[in-house]
Amino acid sequence: MGRRRWAAGWVLGPAAVILLAGCPAAKPGGPTSPTPGGTGAAVEFAPGAPGLGDPYYPKAGNGGYDVGHYALDVRYDPDTDQLTGHAVITATATSNLASFNLDLHGLTVDDVTLDGGVVKYTRDGDELTIATGSGLPKGKEFTVDVRYHGVPELYGGAVPGGVFAARKGKQADDGAVAIGEPFVAASWFPVNDHPRDKATYQIRITVPGDLAALSNGVLEGKQPAGSGDTTWAWSESSPMASYLATMVIGDYRVRESTHKGKAVVVAVDADLPQQVDSQLARTPEVVDFLETQFGPYPFAAMGGIAIDDPRIRYALENQSRPIYSSTFFGGADASWVIAHELAHQWFGDSVSVNDWKEVWLNEGFATYAEWLWSQHWGGQTPQQTFDRLYAQAGNAMWRTPPGDPGADDPFVNSVYDRGAMTLHALRMTVGDSAFFEIIKTWAAEKRNANATTPEFVALAERISGQQLDALFLAWLYGETRPPRPSR
Repeated sequence: MGRRRWAAGWVLGPAAVILLAGCPAAKPGGPTSPTPGGTGAAVEFAPGAPGLGDPYYPKAGNGGYDVGHYALDVRYDPDTDQLTGHAVITATATSNLASFNLDLHGLTVDDVTLDGGVVKYTRDGDELTIATGSGLPKGKEFTVDVRYHGVPELYGGAVPGGVFAARKGKQADDGAVAIGEPFVAASWFPVNDHPRDKATYQIRITVPGDLAALSNGVLEGKQPAGSGDTTWAWSESSPMASYLATMVIGDYRVRESTHKGKAVVVAVDADLPQQVDSQLARTPEVVDFLETQFGPYPFAAMGGIAIDDPRIRYALENQSRPIYSSTFFGGADASWVIAHELAHQWFGDSVSVNDWKEVWLNEGFATYAEWLWSQHWGGQTPQQTFDRLYAQAGNAMWRTPPGDPGADDPFVNSVYDRGAMTLHALRMTVGDSAFFEIIKTWAAEKRNANATTPEFVALAERISGQQLDALFLAWLYGETRPPRPSR
């Protein structure tokens, strides 16, 4: 996520509260069935957990299954902000399930089927609980089909990056943006909403024919959908964390091309000046440089979307297609933020956090990419940036450990600056050759997976041959300024 960040959200017309309906719940406890093979012993089925136990957000995501693929088909009416959706979710049970949950925020459920059969379901806040009838045994692949509708709602309370809903500010029919971290996905489709459960996606978006409908991955095509509407079909073939899935609708200048066999889609709000298009057109150039630092680009597509809403003052690393606030393009050069968000394609998107408290693994790496890009273009070197920040003895980042910044604000500046300084402290300690081998190996070995800080430390020690616990403890978890590494 770019530095000018905070909220995450749906940007659309006036929000409306929708009452949710459902079917009666299954009785407490789970069904039993004979053990396969006819031994006569009963298999116990139990509800899947309504959360994955993330240290910061225990109710985020759901337990008992792993999603492999989302097929989303949504229609958006810009005159009413009404979203009508159909989600077909393919998953595998990881325990014997009497029921399981999906996260869904504020939308009305119309119908649910499981492997083609009607099932019972209930709603409790953002939890959609689906009964499995006679039970889903561990290891079974299943398909759940959910039809729903409504106006996407605010995430309220003190959730960092909570979703907001608002009209763009020029016309009622300007469109919508789904953008957010850590939560946004459940405001527009039913989902296992945590980075641990990455999946592939097909996203079909139907909108009035004069609007663009942008999303992740490769644009497979555009088809007439009747009544003057058009359906835009997108495919993301690499596993993606749910918060990275996006839908951007509006009047955009859309440019398609290819670069080294990768699909490139760049879109700029039609009200923004052409110089924004020129800035985003540097995306392949920035990717080429980052490949020299981090290894091969991990996805089949790349690009970016520049939106025009003064209330959105951050950028987000949506997989293969980062979204940028127009506020980044007021000066002569926005390439630093493009470098930041594109670096996230390796660190955050391909290599994803296992828990939100370790988001320094995303933001520290992306911030360090800014420093590398700066040197590449004749600006400050990473060493000069490190020295400038280290000299700020009174900076609040020394009191906030980037490895565990706290649930109240997991995106505090320490995660960015001190996270990047941790990487440079590692570089100063192990030397350039070992450092870049560590970074490239991390991106390669953890590609399309989730990762933890202990795993990164273990890799750094393996490659460098040095014992690095004291270094990482001081830089990631200490609450005072660590000793300056000698080089």
